[in-house]
Amino acid sequence: MQFPLDRRTFLGSTVVGVFSVVPRHVLGGPGYVAPSEKITLAHIGMGTQGFAELGDLLENPAVQIVAMCDPNRDSQDYVEWGKHSIRDRIRSYLGNPSWREGIEGCPGGREVGREVVDTYYAQQRGDQQYRGCATYADFRQLLDEAADVDTVKIMTPDHLHATIAIAAMKHGKHVLMHKPIANRLWEGRLVLETTRQTECATHLLAYGAGTGNALIAHRPPVPPGFDWDLWLGPAVDRPYHPHYTHTVFRGWYDFGGGSMADMGIYSLWPVFTVLELEIPVTADAWATHTCAIVDQVSRPTVNDFAYPTACTLRFHFDARGDRAPLDLFWYDGGMKPRLPAALEALDYRMEAEGILFVGDEGAVVAGFAGQHPELIARGKREPLPELPAAPRIARNDPRGRLHAWLDAVRGGEPSPGNFLNAGAITDAVNLGTVALRAGTKIAFDTERMEVTNVAAANEYLRREYRPGWEL
Repeated sequence: MQFPLDRRTFLGSTVVGVFSVVPRHVLGGPGYVAPSEKITLAHIGMGTQGFAELGDLLENPAVQIVAMCDPNRDSQDYVEWGKHSIRDRIRSYLGNPSWREGIEGCPGGREVGREVVDTYYAQQRGDQQYRGCATYADFRQLLDEAADVDTVKIMTPDHLHATIAIAAMKHGKHVLMHKPIANRLWEGRLVLETTRQTECATHLLAYGAGTGNALIAHRPPVPPGFDWDLWLGPAVDRPYHPHYTHTVFRGWYDFGGGSMADMGIYSLWPVFTVLELEIPVTADAWATHTCAIVDQVSRPTVNDFAYPTACTLRFHFDARGDRAPLDLFWYDGGMKPRLPAALEALDYRMEAEGILFVGDEGAVVAGFAGQHPELIARGKREPLPELPAAPRIARNDPRGRLHAWLDAVRGGEPSPGNFLNAGAITDAVNLGTVALRAGTKIAFDTERMEVTNVAAANEYLRREYRPGWEL
């Protein structure tokens, strides 16, 4: 795919063989990056997690945030993990300890993002003539109009990830995205194919480091400044309700990918890397359920709209090379695996998040994302080195956690966290959802992209699109 010659490409190509140029960062001192050398970024999605991670971008001298995009203009109804944690974080960015004093809600939206970026840059980069951050409600308008944007960061609910990423790459934009790549298997595959075709530099932020139980009938008004139609994006129409949005979106099949698409990608990506796992051939699921009393009779609730309170998933992988066949289990909602005898003998207790490898002669236990592994065998506990091939970025890396992706944007090697390296785990996460919704064990043919034993389950590989949003 051919893209127009942009200003940075032109400047970089015309000096070859003509004259020598001393980079402006040499003249400006350590850490200085000339405006013409900065990577321009549009931030799409300004909710709780967007503000939680904004500091890494603001503080990076190689990045210049030039646009904010969110269907919500400015509101105080977001959900956070600690009272005033987002407001206090924004205050730290602004250097203003009294920002929005007396307002009790959690802030969010594109205008809040613009205020943070403009104020921060004015204070920290005042001598560089920063021109201001543009705002957009619709990412499609942003991509059509913002020709000077090099990259986008996608921090939206899961159901928009594939739609925005594909559109961005087709516009020649490099993509940084929070997990998951998509919440439908077919969309995930389409993102990977677009990555191959466009050769854009991509990075999934899982590299490194509540659900509903009934459809919502209550119809509150859409908050002022919030474009509900844009938030829905490709999803089928339904009336607005706050229980679909903000941090609870991931619990709905239409909008999220469940807890496995959230914290599971952090923990399981190292497992897929170390064991060189491919796409599972079968997936099975066991889930909790609720009951409703109708006419004094208790009956299980039919639920094909929201993830269960807790579940167990089992993925089977065929033998490959010297590796025997194996099963991978996922537990969430408080469920935990039965421990092998070697661990029970030591009265071992697993933490709330962790990984357990069970072998013929013992077990290896590790914390979140494979941290602090231990070998437990023959009644002894032996610390192990961190998983050597696990895709994690050291938090104390002086280059920052985005350095591999930024190097790729500049034309270097692809980031280890690029979308193509996450293909197998993306398929696995989405196959787990298919098994949950199908209510039975499914067999999957990866080449045909088809469930072979339960024909009706194939509908869960894709989504129903609203007119005009088809991929």
